[in-house]
Amino acid sequence: MSFTIAEIAKRLDGEVAGDAAGVLTGFAPPDAAKAGDLTFAENTEIFASAEKGAATAIIAGKGVTSAHKILIRVANPRVGFARAMAIFFPESRLKPGIHPSAVIAASAQIDPTAHVGPHCTVGERVKIGAHCELRAGDFIGDDAVLGDGTVLFANVTVYARSQLGRRVRVHASSVIGSDGFGYVFDSGFQRKVPQIGNVVIGDDVEIGSNVSIDCGALGSTIIGQGTKIDNLVQVGHNVEIGEHSILCAQVGIAGSSKLGKYCVLAGQVGIAGHLKIGNQVTVGSKSGVMHNIPDGETWLGIPAQPDRQAKRMMIAAQRLPDLLKKVAEWERKLTGK
Repeated sequence: MSFTIAEIAKRLDGEVAGDAAGVLTGFAPPDAAKAGDLTFAENTEIFASAEKGAATAIIAGKGVTSAHKILIRVANPRVGFARAMAIFFPESRLKPGIHPSAVIAASAQIDPTAHVGPHCTVGERVKIGAHCELRAGDFIGDDAVLGDGTVLFANVTVYARSQLGRRVRVHASSVIGSDGFGYVFDSGFQRKVPQIGNVVIGDDVEIGSNVSIDCGALGSTIIGQGTKIDNLVQVGHNVEIGEHSILCAQVGIAGSSKLGKYCVLAGQVGIAGHLKIGNQVTVGSKSGVMHNIPDGETWLGIPAQPDRQAKRMMIAAQRLPDLLKKVAEWERKLTGK
């Protein structure tokens, strides 16, 4: 697969500095690139390395110049990098059709352009849209809906009544719509509260491997459009996650909490139940959130607090050993011991 530099620049919304007719046949990092390759540089250090390398052209920021290399200047080199990767390494698509080992309910509606792989199970009244892919061993419960272009990798389970939007990607062994963790203590034992809601996932959501998203006890657990969920994340029943949020690995969100748009939860963040997290909130890794967080704030720590306050406490804790030593000296002077 080859492209002219002008073709790549057009697709990246960039401008060419140098020979736009040059041909690119690959994409590689600066230290591994060879003649014919495109590479990228998001800062001056990486750019210096790219200039010394063998790459034919470099994706760089606006205003960058080079006496040795052809440049494709873009507003954001990292965004250019992501777009270029998709051009040179497009994801393979599976051919339409249903594998003979798949078990399909008679009432299921599967678009003829969809792919249903080996050992998949599709329940009653399921609707699978155009160009969907069920890779292998997937289970789709009764009345579930998969929007156009959705891809389920191996061994994904989608419980009954779950609704997945368009172009959703769910990676291996994730579970969508399992029962929420709802019990009430009754006469000496834990009585299960029936979980009769569902999960609604917006368009362009990506869900990592071994993620569990519980259905609503009543109503829906909602994952907003464009949100990205890393591996090993737990989303409790009736949680609502706003559009274009990021949940990193091992995040846990307890039932009925609501996150706004463009939130970022770093690795191993825990959110207690029934909280409201505003728009554009960032929570640092390993933090335990016990209170509502207003729009636009960054919180850290256990329990989580606004970042400035949490950092002051961290600095104070680092000074404690010296303070204890001074207190011990004062005690000796006062007591004579």
